[in-house]
Amino acid sequence: MSKNNTSELIPMDINLNQKELNESFLAMFGETVKILLKRMFGSDSILPVGKIRGTQAQIRDFERALMANRDYIQSYMNNGLNNPATYNSRYKLDGAVGNFERQTGIKWPFK
Repeated sequence: MSKNNTSELIPMDINLNQKELNESFLAMFGETVKILLKRMFGSDSILPVGKIRGTQAQIRDFERALMANRDYIQSYMNNGLNNPATYNSRYKLDGAVGNFERQTGIKWPFK
């Protein structure tokens, strides 16, 4: 299979309610978030399949952090770094990431 084939599947099973965080989990989590963000922007990166497990609050905060990350990247691309809209997006991203990290104890891989 080619590297950019969108029919390739990467099994993903993320448990946001981890008791022990190790380097392997954090690397897999970071790569999964990167792939999801690429897919949001129409990249033909590999399509992840699987599930995300955790409490309702953990899953909600994961989704909010992911969407805030997407919005920040989009604002940066559209407006540049020194634009008030980008600063506002960054502020929202920081809040969403903070909530996610408090709920899960997992560091958000991108800011």
